[in-house]
Amino acid sequence: MDFRSDTVTRPTPKMREAIANALVGDDVYGDDPTVNDLEQWAAQRHGFEAALFTSSGTQANLLGLMAHCERGDEYLCGQQAHNYKYEAGGAAVLGSIQPQPIENNPDGTIDLSKLAAAIKPDDSHFARTRLLSLENTINGKVLPMSYLAEARKFVDQHGLKMHLDGARVYNASVALDIDVKEIAKHFDSMTICLSKGLCAPIGSLLLGSKEYIAKARRLRKMVGGGMRQAGILAAAGKLALTEQVEQLKVDHENAKHLATRLNELSGFNVNAEFVQTNIVFAKLDDSVDISGIAEQLSKQDIIISPGNPIRFVTHNDVSRQDIDTLVEKIAASL
Repeated sequence: MDFRSDTVTRPTPKMREAIANALVGDDVYGDDPTVNDLEQWAAQRHGFEAALFTSSGTQANLLGLMAHCERGDEYLCGQQAHNYKYEAGGAAVLGSIQPQPIENNPDGTIDLSKLAAAIKPDDSHFARTRLLSLENTINGKVLPMSYLAEARKFVDQHGLKMHLDGARVYNASVALDIDVKEIAKHFDSMTICLSKGLCAPIGSLLLGSKEYIAKARRLRKMVGGGMRQAGILAAAGKLALTEQVEQLKVDHENAKHLATRLNELSGFNVNAEFVQTNIVFAKLDDSVDISGIAEQLSKQDIIISPGNPIRFVTHNDVSRQDIDTLVEKIAASL
């Protein structure tokens, strides 16, 4: 049992079969029929002109930012944004793009007045503010649709583009019970991770206009992201979006169950209001030796990431029974 992340999911039997039987070609030449099918289908499915298959969510975000911004430009984002905090500073290091992080509100949104104050004047002293990057979900929380509409008006008013780090955007659409297009329509570009809760072994998508994706494709080659017979990966990616979305409802229900069970433990405190998708954070009292608990659990083939707060993630490879077993084992270790 692995509760560290939904990145640990393994490909489904259907995915393994599709990988074995995928038609392939050289994708750098544009000759891989399975990659081409995924990109064309994904663009249409999500309401964009074009799509690009990439090796990872980090690469998709990097290309997404670099395709919007030139050297010396700036993008606005949240302090907790993955493409600011957890992607090794790639936009700054490889794109020469300055991030301007603003603190996230407790619900994951960013105050639009603070964003407005951070936009730089058109002056040679400053980086040029070009883009607002949002993340949905962020720390498991879903951005309200009303906020997305307000953010769209904001960027239009200030002449900015808007990018979505949609690594878990399907978790957001499932939680809101809406079509993913309703979220995507507010953005100029969007990423989707196929290898988290959707179970594909590798891959993410970047979506946008034809011109934008053409630029991103060139940048992908520049950073070493051109892949050859990538259809074996794209075949699983297509199934991630057509076969696995329903599983996310189960993951969300399991996360709520996990939150309830964790609150039964002495020293564990979960704010159930913020358990909206498949991620659960528990704050721990000083009396809880979470490192020791993690060590004891690992001996029983249960993996967690020690921390305070500690994050648990539900996914396709975690059952309701697994959750109950986890809580029982933690209780025995307290």
